[in-house]
Amino acid sequence: MSRRTAATLATSGDVLQLIRTGTAVTRTDIGRVTGLSRPAVQLRVDELLERGLVVERADAPSTGGRPPVRLEFNASGGVVLVAALGASRTRVSICDLSARELAGQDFAIDVEQGPDVVLPLVMDTWDELLGDRPRSMVKGVGMGMPATVEFAEGRTESARVMASWTGVVIPPLVRARFPVPVLVDNDVNVLAIGEHRGAYPDLDDLMFIKVSTRIGAGIIAGGGILRGALGAAGEIGHIPVRDGGGVLCRCGNVDCVDSVASGTALLRDLRAAGKDVKNIADVTRLVRAGDAETMATVREAGRRIGEVVAGAVNILNPSVVVLGGDMAEAFGPLVSSIREVVYRRSTALATRRLRIEPSRLGPAAGISGCAVMVLDHVLSPEAVDESLATRRPLHPAKPL
Repeated sequence: MSRRTAATLATSGDVLQLIRTGTAVTRTDIGRVTGLSRPAVQLRVDELLERGLVVERADAPSTGGRPPVRLEFNASGGVVLVAALGASRTRVSICDLSARELAGQDFAIDVEQGPDVVLPLVMDTWDELLGDRPRSMVKGVGMGMPATVEFAEGRTESARVMASWTGVVIPPLVRARFPVPVLVDNDVNVLAIGEHRGAYPDLDDLMFIKVSTRIGAGIIAGGGILRGALGAAGEIGHIPVRDGGGVLCRCGNVDCVDSVASGTALLRDLRAAGKDVKNIADVTRLVRAGDAETMATVREAGRRIGEVVAGAVNILNPSVVVLGGDMAEAFGPLVSSIREVVYRRSTALATRRLRIEPSRLGPAAGISGCAVMVLDHVLSPEAVDESLATRRPLHPAKPL
């Protein structure tokens, strides 16, 4: 919408965008904002009403005479299928057209079993969650993957990491069962999108750092996700740190912060020190008990992560750094160490107004981000106009 002038706001897709964002909620508003004639406005509104994208409410405040009819985006007029896949935890859900989760299911599944195992499970779960809903209600699919993703093609590029997914183009595999637009992105990118839209919509520059089984970043720059030329932006887990001890990383390099400070590295180092830790919950127990050796190991991991984040802050100058993932949520000493190093090693100007905050949405940011990603695509003015032009039947609007 920002790149369109009033003179070009002439399509039904543009009118839906105005209604969906609350910029114009009556026919009079639409005419005033777009400059369209009353008959032209009516034509476009009728198209949206017919397709179930908009509903009418006769409860707008009156300024005298009959109250105007208010137009409202019909979030219940369809659903999107979403899946936030992680290295150790996956959630599969369906959401309405406002990105609100309607139903979901969690799985503890090893995604390295590969697409032949994971994708059928995800799609079977979508079928179960849809229940009696007509499949015509499905408008799109959004997925987050714990891998580098070439976004334009939906291709996972993970040589040495998630090797069984390397070079897999996911959208055609999903469209064979659900013939709708399918968008796939890196898991931390969708976390950043969800956190930005849900918790910081007024900020244009945000960096989401996921500290969990692995370490990665999602970057919101100028109000939108920054993917880079091929989708590799935000791979801070593979930036080397000083004094890493020569640890070989899964990517093939040495002393990447992911290999020395992630959840996997933390468990490895504590086991080597003789600690009985099977998972992050066991580490949390030791931290809460005040175990000095565990506390020191956690703080050192935070220091190393902080060094990498400080460099990213100097380059990107975000308004807020959001820390999420199992480790960030569980370990206060780790978060404190990250904050200390970032404020000490980043430039004064970059940190003058910088906030370093825990995630407000937690794991829900992944599902929200997947939904927002696909909805911004399928509900864009261009996509809506194309859909209207094909005259494919949509699910009729339901009373709200």
